[in-house]
Amino acid sequence: MSTVPGVPPVAGGHAARVAPGRVTVRPRTRRALSWLDRDTPFQYQLILLPALVMLLFEILPIVHGIVISFTSFTIWNPEGGFAGFRNYVRVLENPLFYRYALPNTFIFLGLAVGIEVSLGLGVAVLINRRFPGQRIVKTLLILPLLVAPVVAGLMFYWMFHAEFGLVNQLLASLGLPGVLWFNRPATAFGVIILADVWTWTPWFILIIYAGLQSLPPEPFEAARIDGAGPWSTFRLITVPLLYPVLSIVVLIRSFDAFRVFDIVWTMTGGGPGNATETFGTFVYRIGYLTVNWSEGAAAAMVGAVMIMVVGILVYGTFARVVWGKQES
Repeated sequence: MSTVPGVPPVAGGHAARVAPGRVTVRPRTRRALSWLDRDTPFQYQLILLPALVMLLFEILPIVHGIVISFTSFTIWNPEGGFAGFRNYVRVLENPLFYRYALPNTFIFLGLAVGIEVSLGLGVAVLINRRFPGQRIVKTLLILPLLVAPVVAGLMFYWMFHAEFGLVNQLLASLGLPGVLWFNRPATAFGVIILADVWTWTPWFILIIYAGLQSLPPEPFEAARIDGAGPWSTFRLITVPLLYPVLSIVVLIRSFDAFRVFDIVWTMTGGGPGNATETFGTFVYRIGYLTVNWSEGAAAAMVGAVMIMVVGILVYGTFARVVWGKQES
């Protein structure tokens, strides 16, 4: 048997056969990958790796969290034991949950997402027209997306600091008294919403602007010929055509707003008292600060069910609006 020059022989005295322009696959490897042959649909081959990643980093942690939520697993009792629905009952009976965390979360979700989608839609419509410096304005608008939420929270914390904050210094220069922003529930919650709006409105602008770019021009040309004004065109044509895009961005952002944690924790820590406690800080408080991992896992599962309900309601509302527009 001849050997290829420069290629050492393998065990057993046999030489590796190399054909120009071809890759030799061992029989064992060929058998292991036999299900990825030409008979396997191409779409299944494409989703193999994402499916494995989702299984390892999403499905298995969720299953593990569900299992822990039905045990008494803590740092002092690592072996745990079956606890039934005891952890879920404790979460639902916790005054911090139904007095502060749950109402504040839904108030934050409604106000923040509502303001962000309104500003995002308005600004996206404005920058969709040609004007001098359009590219510079677009670049500046998306800069907040480069700032991490934790950094944004720290920025707004120091901006509204009672003694060293820029806002109180501006008020003092105008002869107005300073405000203890983080000592009052209403102002503390307002600053949190303001920081979140500053952080996430550019995301809405970017997605809605891309949706505007994909709209067909024929309805707008017909409205212009019929003499429709800018407001009528926006209300009767632009917004209905954007309903699919708006439904997706509102749905995704609602999921994220429900579990808000970083901005709230860096700015107020849930205070003053528990006035700005949200569901994310509530889970962190009982799951990590008290090292009660089983009850924290139960709280996370309760939140998962609730955000699924919120998602179904949001998507169902937009779906009924879209279908109603299409039928009319």
